[in-house]
Amino acid sequence: MKAFRFASIAAVSLAMAAPSAPVAAQDMPFDAYVQLLAARARAEGVSEPTIERMTAGLTPNQRVIQLDQSQPGTPTRSGYPALQPYLNTHVNPTRIQRGRDMFAATRTMHGRIESEYGVPVEIIMAIWGHETNYGSYTGNFDLSRSLATLAWEGRRRELFASEFIALLKVADKGYSRSKLQGSWAGAFGNPQFLPSVYLRLAKDGDGDGYADIFNSRADTLASIANYFRDAGWRTGEPWGVRASIPAGFDWDAVKTDLAAPVCPRVHERHSQWKTVAEWRNLGVRPQGYLADDTMVSLFQPDGPGTRSWMLTTNYRVILEYNCSNYYAMSVGLLADEIAQ
Repeated sequence: MKAFRFASIAAVSLAMAAPSAPVAAQDMPFDAYVQLLAARARAEGVSEPTIERMTAGLTPNQRVIQLDQSQPGTPTRSGYPALQPYLNTHVNPTRIQRGRDMFAATRTMHGRIESEYGVPVEIIMAIWGHETNYGSYTGNFDLSRSLATLAWEGRRRELFASEFIALLKVADKGYSRSKLQGSWAGAFGNPQFLPSVYLRLAKDGDGDGYADIFNSRADTLASIANYFRDAGWRTGEPWGVRASIPAGFDWDAVKTDLAAPVCPRVHERHSQWKTVAEWRNLGVRPQGYLADDTMVSLFQPDGPGTRSWMLTTNYRVILEYNCSNYYAMSVGLLADEIAQ
């Protein structure tokens, strides 16, 4: 079985990233720090015109600093919110119908996307729906200002300094500064990629020479699919299926021994990994098709007597986009609804 990668590289998971070594926040004038960033960009090959237009008139964005400093720290141990209220908001009839409409509108692209990347389009569509409501809102923060501010702030300096340089490299491909708008934490476009993720994984899906994740549906689908392929999606395997748990099942006997270095509160809620055949021997039955040799873990998010799922390694791939059980479950369930 493939070794799992626990670290999310999606922008939504930036709040979960551990801070770098402590530094004095705003330990030099902002303008001076921007000049350091410009020098680094210059050394990494960014053109002078791009550096000038992307740094012109930059000032710190205090709203971005407030948003960053209000991110939660170490979670408490007081339990988990129920899953169903989250699903009621994120897998609702409106989002399902919009997903089905977009699925139908892009049907001519599906065969090529699935053949090249091996990822079901309904999964890609569910990510798009969760990230930007199928492109209806992609954020209106000036990415150059946001990332320069976050790097200057200093709490996660190297992370955001690197993303600022990556943003300038994106801009060097011909994007205007006014086009490069997105979330306060630096994510942009339909799939909300960070600049470094864009540079590494964005794809030209329509053959026009650009990976336009702002306007092109084909590029958006191909880019998300490439992200999932890179993260280890297994073709032909579902993300998970409902499971039937026998009365009196001993959950303590199958508690995980896995120590996840990132997002431990997410992974500690899943059981040990066993084959479907091994679970059958314990009385647990999948309610959808899974081959007997498929490795799965059990998940019962809302406690004894509530719905349970068998989760495959593809569920872990969804977690790479955003390391949250609430997010990953809603993506999987939304994808199932879109595909119906």
